[in-house]
Amino acid sequence: MLVWDDLTAHRDASMRRLIESRSWPAVFYLPSYAPELNPAENVWSHLERSLGNLAPATLDQLAALIRTRLRRMQYRSSLLDAFIAHTGLTVTGAHHEP
Repeated sequence: MLVWDDLTAHRDASMRRLIESRSWPAVFYLPSYAPELNPAENVWSHLERSLGNLAPATLDQLAALIRTRLRRMQYRSSLLDAFIAHTGLTVTGAHHEP
């Protein structure tokens, strides 16, 4: 599944060709700014909260913490499902155009 926002930069011909050249199970187009509909916003919010009380000494340490926490999330399918459910969107099938 590809969930794509309608940001101006994402509407150019090269991006359209890229999307059309792949066999996505479903493509969902969102409004250009709708963070409440974007599950990735929930991923970043969860990540930010998990880093809140840490004090890495270097950018490399911060990058390592971020990679580790994102990797942990990747294997928690129920958490990722919750991020999608939080949007209120449902997956019903076919290709949806704006």
